[in-house]
Parts: sequence; C-alpha cells; structure tokens
Amino acid sequence: MGARMRTSFADFSQRCIAHRGLHDNTGDHPENTLASFQRAVEAGFAIELDIRLTRDDQVVVTHDEDLQRTCGSKAIVRAVTYEELRGCRVYGSDQGIPLFTEALELIGGQVPLVIDVKPEIDALTTCRIADRALRDYPGPFCVQSFDPRVLLWFRTHNPSVLRGQLSGDIGRETGSGVPIVDATLNSMALNALTWPDFIGYNWLDAARPVLHWWRRVLKCPLVAWTIRSQAQLDAARHSFDAFIFEGFTPRSLSRNSAI
Repeated sequence: MGARMRTSFADFSQRCIAHRGLHDNTGDHPENTLASFQRAVEAGFAIELDIRLTRDDQVVVTHDEDLQRTCGSKAIVRAVTYEELRGCRVYGSDQGIPLFTEALELIGGQVPLVIDVKPEIDALTTCRIADRALRDYPGPFCVQSFDPRVLLWFRTHNPSVLRGQLSGDIGRETGSGVPIVDATLNSMALNALTWPDFIGYNWLDAARPVLHWWRRVLKCPLVAWTIRSQAQLDAARHSFDAFIFEGFTPRSLSRNSAI
C-alpha cells in the first residue's frame, strides 16, 4: 500500500469544529460518544474528540484522566481494562465510552476529524496504536495535543499526519503544576523542534505576543478553542482560521460548508 496523502489544513479552514462531538451532557448525546459524533455528522460539522489508553492498551475516546465527572466513577482510565469500562454510562445516558476504532468507523471520513491526544506519561504509546488505526482512514484528519512529544512522534514516524500544538495561558486552565513544564508550554519553545502545521489556542488569549510571534515564524494557521457562544465566535473570527465550539449551534455555518 502506498503512502497516505497528506491532509491539508484547507479541509479545516474557516470551519466550525464540534468539541467532543455535537454534544449535550444533559441529554441523550453526551460528549465523546457515538451519539454526539453521529449528531455532528448529520449536521455537517467537523468533529474534535479526545483519546487515551486503558490498562490493556485499548485506545478509547474520553477526555478526563478519571471517570468521576463523566460517569460518576473514581476509576482511572489507564488503570482499568476496556472490558471494565464497558458498563460505564456517560452522564447517565445509554451511551458508553467508545473505542477509537468505533468512532472512526462511525465518522468514516464524512466530516473532517480533529484527534486530541491527551498528555500522559506513555502518550507515545497512544500515538503508536492510534496511528495504526488511522492508516486506512478514508477522510481528512489531524492530531493535536498540549504535549509536544506527540507532535514530535508524528513528525518522526508519520509526517503525512497534520499536527497541531495546543497552548494558551497554560497556568490558568491546563497547567501541569510543574513550573518549568508550564513555562515551556506557555512559550511553545519546542515548536522549533516539532514544527507544528497549526497552533490551537485559547481564543481568550489571542492577544498574547508569543502566539503572534510563532505564527509569523511558522507561517501557520490558528485554531480557536473553545468558543461557547455566537458572540464569542463573531469576536474570534478575525483572529483565527478555524473554530472549536460547544454549547451552541453556530448560526453562520450551513450544512457541510465553511463559515
């Protein structure tokens, strides 16, 4: 089989991307479930989802390190097997935590896909297993992460994959608690090594000089996270090239089209 054709950022440009699927955590299509992905596909939105590993090295779609928020369980995802996760229901719905392969099969290239690899000690194992699952995926996708090691892994092992570095005011919302790590992530200093294809940035921090310095150096697009209202979308559209949203339906996006 020949090398996969590289996804172009043009597949994501000026698109609204449904954060963890087109979800409603009070209804029957909660975040990062097959129901939320199906709903996004039907509405024509690109999809963002999160992946991490179980104890038996199954790649599953869930955001948090533990299941307390989403399933009311104290279980750590990496400490339990997928079989042990199968009975967990997300936000009290009939939806479970899907395997990454199940999400890929459902989405099937119908809309562009953004895959957020969660930072973990063994995140590179996640990269390796997810990359195998993506080899025959039929549609446009990219990977993104706060962890620069993820970008470096794909740059080294599969440079056909479009890569995005996530950042923002790291200490406020997404800090590691290790000052030197947070300072490195804040400065995005490792971009010089990973050379991302785009930067995903907290839209509230759009005025930070370090963001615009790296945009000039890399000559790369910017993806805004996370837009939570039409007013925020309208405010962000002049500074960013694509928009991860949740909690509302962007009125300026028609089915299967850009803004």
